[in-house]
Amino acid sequence: MSIKNILLAHTGSAAFPGSLRHAVQIAKRHDAWLTGMYSGSTSYFDQILRLSEDLRLKLKDAEREKITDLRDTFNKEAAAAGIGERCEFVMPDVIGRAAPSEIARNFDFVVTGFHPKLPTDEYRAVSPDIIALRSGRPVLVVPDGYEADSMASHALVAWDGKRSAARAINDAMAVLERKPRKVSILTVGNVLEDLPSAKWIMSHLERHGVDAEHIPLARPERSIAEIIQSTADEIGAKLVVMGAYEHSKFSQDMFGGVTHHVLRGIKIPVFMSH
Repeated sequence: MSIKNILLAHTGSAAFPGSLRHAVQIAKRHDAWLTGMYSGSTSYFDQILRLSEDLRLKLKDAEREKITDLRDTFNKEAAAAGIGERCEFVMPDVIGRAAPSEIARNFDFVVTGFHPKLPTDEYRAVSPDIIALRSGRPVLVVPDGYEADSMASHALVAWDGKRSAARAINDAMAVLERKPRKVSILTVGNVLEDLPSAKWIMSHLERHGVDAEHIPLARPERSIAEIIQSTADEIGAKLVVMGAYEHSKFSQDMFGGVTHHVLRGIKIPVFMSH
């Protein structure tokens, strides 16, 4: 997949500046178009609280001012990188009632920030895991405060032989193929040995010009998410590529899961597909 059309989804969190800078870097590197989006979803206040019309209008005015500031920040960042002519910030009145996941289907992939799971968070509709689940597009999740001088030089791919992991590798191929990026394939347990076809993933990458190293780890008592996080730290990875949850979104939210815990604990960007 070539990278030519990127959507930056605002999360309503402090992660927006970092995700914006990272998205601008990617767009500049790939000569791509970048579209910024502020969700037009209904807020927590509209859904739960019964507000007077006067107070509702005041809140709308405050929100409109905030969105205008975000648009100005977006435009300034794009102009400073010299890509202003390929960038656009879409306001909520243009988006209308369309969900972020519906909009995302018109782009190569989505860049967004880590999303806080707060019951009063009015921007819940742009949660990265929801977008990955419903859009059919990969999502690059950038941690709060993350700064990078250059694009990821070392990618860690979490491989378990399942559908979402296969989707993530192919969605990220344009990233993995770019030289001189280093690529490490992490497996936990005897994945490559137990599944006869799984060993072919190394050949698949090699045929795409990706010289990947294999990091096989026995299955310890730690969780898979903890293994991914600690391995990324140990090898100095700057990007994690992984499949989004294989179980239902409900079970992930209720009981946790690899996707949930990786996104909550890791300090580098995560590229994920469902």
